[in-house]
Amino acid sequence: MIKQEKIPCVYMRGGTSKAVFFNRKDLPEDKHEMEKVVLRAFGSPDLRQIDGMGGANSSTSKVAIIEPSKREDADVDYTFGQVSVDLPIVGWAMNCGNISSAVGPYAIDQGMVAVVEPITTVRIFNTNTGKRIIARVPVKNGRALVSGEYSINGVPGTGAKIDLEFENPGGAVSGKLLPTGKAKETIEVDGKLYTISFVDAANPVVFCRAEEFGLKGTELPAEFAARPDFKELSRIFEKIRSQAAVWIGLVDKAEDASLKSPELPKIGFYSAPQEYTDATGKHFGQDDMDITGRLFSMGKMINAYMGTGAVCTIVAANIPGTVVNEIAAQKVSGDIEMLRIAHPFGIMPVGALIEQENGNSIVRRGIFSRTARTIMEGYVYVDDNDK
Repeated sequence: MIKQEKIPCVYMRGGTSKAVFFNRKDLPEDKHEMEKVVLRAFGSPDLRQIDGMGGANSSTSKVAIIEPSKREDADVDYTFGQVSVDLPIVGWAMNCGNISSAVGPYAIDQGMVAVVEPITTVRIFNTNTGKRIIARVPVKNGRALVSGEYSINGVPGTGAKIDLEFENPGGAVSGKLLPTGKAKETIEVDGKLYTISFVDAANPVVFCRAEEFGLKGTELPAEFAARPDFKELSRIFEKIRSQAAVWIGLVDKAEDASLKSPELPKIGFYSAPQEYTDATGKHFGQDDMDITGRLFSMGKMINAYMGTGAVCTIVAANIPGTVVNEIAAQKVSGDIEMLRIAHPFGIMPVGALIEQENGNSIVRRGIFSRTARTIMEGYVYVDDNDK
């Protein structure tokens, strides 16, 4: 019989994602050994992740590692990992905005921060991007409050509203807001030109125009996957994304991006506001949104919308000449302090604190709200001979 080691963990939903949360002290100090533990805990690589905690898609195959911070400007350090489903890879280059919303509740419930009722402010330092996140978490009787009246599209029911502020989101991975130095680029794939904007804010995202790919912009994941040209479109998107991975310095050659950097950068397609019915059957009109957006992660369309992707989108909306700016400007003029993004599971609002610098509008904080809750607390069992 194989001996197993049990490791304390908490399984949490943050926004429209789920992650296994670990206290850093409970994992091996060596990063390589730690990564092997994480992969084994998730049951990766395996398309079903049948022998682990993973949920067989990118939104539910995530890890968060938390520890008290030694920084004077932070309460906890938070390291995010995107655990590949089908490859023995944990991506450490990015952050996840949805999972960020569960970091504050985890830190409160694990006794890592002093509790102040009714709202506890948790200062989070994200080690992946070197950026700080401010979380304002409702608390009651010394623990993070779960029940409330706030709802987010993509999650059934309601919960306590957690406000998040991403400070100075520009250049989260590359150090540059515009990695190529331009608001808009033209990239050629198989002899055809595509217009894109590559923006690095909270996470780097390649923004494409839906119509250039023969898409409406309102496609749902299942609808997109059922298209006869699905494989061809996916191949083109991956080629564009792979070139952007070179631009941002994540890989030396574009052909290496799918294996060496599958989690970053993200890519998505966008279009002007239009009527559509989301994955729950709810109908939305043009006036309900400012832009439609579909993001991809690890080669598949995301069911909802990434929190960091939303921050990057509103930053891009405030940069003249970007694909997002040109689309959003049809609905919102001047500085865009609030943007309503229509995604497969409804509408996600994201805000921005904007300051003027040398005549330019700079997004100093990306702001959005989520709900989160603890699903399970206990131990994950890891085979000691597989670590």
